[in-house]
Formats: sequence, C-alpha cells, structure tokens
Amino acid sequence: MSGARRLAGPAAAITGAGGPMGRAVAGRLLADGATHLVLTDISGARLAETVESLTASFPQARIDSLRGDVTVAAEARAFAGLALGRGGVDILVNMVGGIRSSRLYTPFLDMSEEQWRATFDLNLTGNFHLIRALAPGMLERGRGRIVNIATVVFGGEAGQADYAAAKAATASLTRSLAAEFAPHVTVNAVAPGLTRTSVTRNMREEEAARLLALAFNRRMAEPEEIAEAVAFFASEPARFITGEILAVSGGIHPHL
Repeated sequence: MSGARRLAGPAAAITGAGGPMGRAVAGRLLADGATHLVLTDISGARLAETVESLTASFPQARIDSLRGDVTVAAEARAFAGLALGRGGVDILVNMVGGIRSSRLYTPFLDMSEEQWRATFDLNLTGNFHLIRALAPGMLERGRGRIVNIATVVFGGEAGQADYAAAKAATASLTRSLAAEFAPHVTVNAVAPGLTRTSVTRNMREEEAARLLALAFNRRMAEPEEIAEAVAFFASEPARFITGEILAVSGGIHPHL
C-alpha cells in the first residue's frame, strides 16, 4: 500500500465489508490510521473472514462487526446502534450495492417490477438508513465524511437500466446531501469501472472484453484501487472537496 493519509477521524463504519471492495476499504482505512472500525455485511461468513484478515494485519485496531442487511430498517438500526454505542463515527462508507438478479444484463422490456424494486432497494435504502442514523452525530460534532459508491455506468447502460438508474440516484443523493451537510460534513461518491470482484469473475468473456475496450488502459480495476479513492475522500486533506463523483475507471467518463 502507498503511504498513509491523515484521516478525518479515527472511527469508521463500513457496510458491505465482506466483499472484495469493502474488505480493501477497511484495510486501507486501518493503514491510514483508523483505530476503530464497525463493519457489517449480509453474509456472516464473509464478514468473519474480513474481521479475521484485518485482525491479523492490524492487531492493535478495535474492530466490531455485526451481520446484517442494511436495507432492512431494524437491522440497519442495530448496526448504527453498535457504532454509536462505541463512541460515534467519523467516517461512513456505504459500500452496499450491485445487482440482485442472477443475470448481469436484463433488457428493460424483459425486466420484472420485482427486479426493478430490488435493485433500487439494494443501492439506495441502506444509504438512506445509515446516513439518517449517523449523520446527526457528525453534524453535532462539526466533522465527518460520508462516501457513497456509484458506478461509471450511472449515465446509462443498455441492459442495466435498473442498476444505472439506481446509481444515478446515488450520485444525485450525494450532491444533495453535500449541500445540506456543508460545511463540516463532506459527502462524495466513488464511481468504479469494471473491478475484479466475485461478480466480474462470473461475467461472460465477451461482456468483459467489450467493457475493457472502453477503458484507456484495457484492464479491470483492483479492489485496492477503489479503496484508495474512498480513503482519499475520508482524509483530512480532502476537507474542501464535497459533492464530487470520482470515476476510478481507467479513463471511462461517467456523465448524463
């Protein structure tokens, strides 16, 4: 990893911490000086693996975890309660998102209302619950960082109308909250391009090749490269940056 940054505070809450990007973000924040992490994931097994890995690499850190689905209000409240009960949160990283369908691409006219609703729920509702629960403490203390995860395709992608629209809403939410929470709490988003995760491992070769051809450097991002961008937004030097959507995409430019 590159040199450590000075974080905006020592305590961070991360959702989706069992996935490759969530795990990489957690490790990067610890390397940058976070001393307390509160982690959640819908998979208890993946979450336990993350905690075990981080504890081995950062034995002095305090790591609390709770398996949960942050799109469910009661489970999000339980996670927020754990974080607040340990002294509050300086940094919130909303990693949860993606596509719940077994198909990566679904033509809009073949898409069910159930898939449409599920995709919006997965990509927005957890953010809604956690920001409402944790932002008040940040505003009261006069400092905080909120980092959301959008996607480079939020400007539109054939076969991913639900996902692209939900991530466009994530980008819009980021801008709206940046205006509401200024000047002391910043709200930014990272927009990854094709990234090496469990989802991309299952992509058809021709789908991956088409997307890689759009990038200037013709490769997937590594989870650690997404984590670098998240950690920058969480840092003290980024205190004057808010409402931004940063593409980590090898040159693909997200736009509407």
